Amino acid sequence: MIRTGKTTRTKATTALIAAGAIVTLALTGCSVGQGGGKASAAHDTIEIGSIYEPQNLSASSGGGQGVTEAFNGNVYEGLFKLTDAGDVEPLLATDYTMSDDGLSYTFTLRDGVTFHSGKALTSADVKSSIERVTADDSQSARKSSLAVISGIETPDDKTVVVKLSSRSISLPYLLSYIWIVNSEATDLKTSEDGTGPYTLGEWKRGSSLSLEAWDGYWGDAPKNHEVVFNYFTDATALSNALLTNEVDIVTSVQSPDALSQFENNPDFVVSDGDSTTKELLAFNDKVAPFDKVDVRKAVYSAIDREKLLNSIWGDHGTLIGSMVPPTDPWYEDLTDVNPYDVDLAKSLLAKAGYPDGFAFTLDAPTYDPHPAVAEFLKSELAKVGITMTINPISADEWYTKVFQKHDFTATLQEHVNDRDVVWYGDPDFYWGYDNPQVTKWVAEAEQASSTEEQTAKLKLVNEQIAKDAASAWLYLYPQIVVASSDLTGYPVNGLNSQFYAYDITTK
Repeated sequence: MIRTGKTTRTKATTALIAAGAIVTLALTGCSVGQGGGKASAAHDTIEIGSIYEPQNLSASSGGGQGVTEAFNGNVYEGLFKLTDAGDVEPLLATDYTMSDDGLSYTFTLRDGVTFHSGKALTSADVKSSIERVTADDSQSARKSSLAVISGIETPDDKTVVVKLSSRSISLPYLLSYIWIVNSEATDLKTSEDGTGPYTLGEWKRGSSLSLEAWDGYWGDAPKNHEVVFNYFTDATALSNALLTNEVDIVTSVQSPDALSQFENNPDFVVSDGDSTTKELLAFNDKVAPFDKVDVRKAVYSAIDREKLLNSIWGDHGTLIGSMVPPTDPWYEDLTDVNPYDVDLAKSLLAKAGYPDGFAFTLDAPTYDPHPAVAEFLKSELAKVGITMTINPISADEWYTKVFQKHDFTATLQEHVNDRDVVWYGDPDFYWGYDNPQVTKWVAEAEQASSTEEQTAKLKLVNEQIAKDAASAWLYLYPQIVVASSDLTGYPVNGLNSQFYAYDITTK
């Protein structure tokens, strides 16, 4: 996922509002609800602070990071669930089998599941939900990964057969991304009809979004009766809201300067989890001057990434040398492939035919931390003769101009998903990287017959995109969750922007 959903606005009220990993799965038909059994009605209202307001409420129609954070696992569920630890577990599927040739998966659906509207879950809903994500007009970032699906059959209400054009070792993992939606539902940009433990309460655009515990949930009842996502314009306002008890928890701290207020304060707990969010200087590899490998490598080596990370995050965060975070199975430390070396950068520029540098425009999102990152890059690149003009753009503009139209020379963006190095195997992805060997390795990794074979192929991909400086991977975000000390049960890792709320309660 790309964080294109940051439409952060002012907080209008402080009152309460009423209203996919490759693993070996041992699936059973027993209940796998979210807690320890059907619970009595909880009384807590959990106030959550975030700067990621949804653009709309549909994951396949450009809802962005904000709708994933609020809805994934809370309002909508998939056949499988990606846990906070990164494991894939059964959810709406209780069992599956794979054909000997790997081209057919058969899934058995859980009994007793209904949508919030009261309609029973059937295989037709699963088929419709998958096809919604793979449709021509889908804006899902996982659309290309699911292009391998050649057909879906529903022999009965409890059975779904997914046919593939080639093997897909990642299919269960990928299906954890697909929300199962009532096939009869309409207007999903402003309403919902999922199977999760919460229903949509009220969405006050520019202010907040509330979710209410649903009595008809098939699994264990949430440990709170309501959660409210409160949206803020900037990181400072978010921190202040926590300090003044307007919110109980912040999903991801965006202002490291504010951490000192919480780290030695007994009223709060600071959790430093595992992040999968990469800050990218993404080149348009199809346009000059970034169509030349040496130019991209020169820019990369001109940037003191350690200094950048420290200036933005202090002692937090991690340097990375490719698209792969340490939590991915195919991680390698490639930070030295493109070292910080100003003389090397100048030499590479001269070799590429730009001894006096060049000028280009950077499309930089206007939300934190991109403005500060952009100014840092401008200063660093000036030292090697490169003039960079910053063009500030909103999240909506970025999505249309950069992601859809590919109308840019270079841009900043954070990519939040784990296991997303495979996008470098897609020449049509927005950054335009086109290396036939990488495309071949990505395809072979997906068609692998074992996780070991898949890992080996994707390590080759990591190494090649680093050698080509396909993008400049500036750093890996820290995942810092700050919560009131009387709160328990919240997730601490930043996997794919999800934020499971159903176990959160007060001591």
